Amino acid sequence: MQPFHLTATGYNLNYLPEYIALRHGFFREQGLDVRVTIPTPWDGVLDALADGSATMCLGGIWVPSMYRGRVQNYTVFAQIANRSPLALLRRTSDKSFKLADVAGRTVLMKSGGGASVGLFFKMLLRENGIDARSVDYIQDLDGVMLGDLFQGGMGDYFVTDNLSAQAMVARNPDVTIAMQMVTQGDVPWSVYYRESATITPGILDAQKRFCIALQKGIDWVLQHEAESFQDELAELFPNVPIEVVVAVTNDFRRNGMWTTTSVPREGYDRWQLGLRDARLITEPIIYEDLVDNAPSAAAQAVVKASMTTAVEDVQQH
Repeated sequence: MQPFHLTATGYNLNYLPEYIALRHGFFREQGLDVRVTIPTPWDGVLDALADGSATMCLGGIWVPSMYRGRVQNYTVFAQIANRSPLALLRRTSDKSFKLADVAGRTVLMKSGGGASVGLFFKMLLRENGIDARSVDYIQDLDGVMLGDLFQGGMGDYFVTDNLSAQAMVARNPDVTIAMQMVTQGDVPWSVYYRESATITPGILDAQKRFCIALQKGIDWVLQHEAESFQDELAELFPNVPIEVVVAVTNDFRRNGMWTTTSVPREGYDRWQLGLRDARLITEPIIYEDLVDNAPSAAAQAVVKASMTTAVEDVQQH
């Protein structure tokens, strides 16, 4: 069994297929003994890559994008989350909402896990013709702290992860969801990467086997309504009411959070424009300069072939 150390920037519902792949033995089927660590602070993932203790990192693609050509070159080889897992909360019972309503208002945004929350929300404003500078932001505080302050009256809106948002709504009748951002189009939200110079044929083979197992995890989640494995979800997210976890999981399943391990080119191009407009990069990075889709593509071919064989075996019997 080959040791495979994954260092991740957080523990999130949008990583669910990876957790399923671990629990169901899909990685072990590929000869990988996957171990996951989550450093504090989150940017310790880069230290783990640098000292060789980690095989790869899971996090936002904005990090390898802004580091490229400046500090360190990383290569992205797969994704797990295909959409933003955020939600926009407000304190009102009015059901009508349009994104332009946030202009002139104050929006709280958690930032403890990196810059993705602010990057995506401000990109969404620009894409909808709303001047991001017309909004006041409070975003340099912990998410739990901001959630408490928002419920206590600070600001007009709060952007946080969908699971936390739905849990807040379930216990606070004065708070409602204005927008679930999983409905707002593809972006490679969470990806796997490692230092480009350290990639060898052996690493590429391990990445392919990792992608085979991860794709099986994605397919398994997409094939099962969340109610059918709610006991497993309760073990994975014990601090959130199970009905909330089930509802958000099904929303993610229906709205394209999980598709394939390949980074989508169109979503990638969209996110690169967002990073450029946020000044994290000077110009969008060419897809092939940052992403090596070969391990993922090879893995999907293997998974597809195995599924075809399984169907043929069933038909023959």
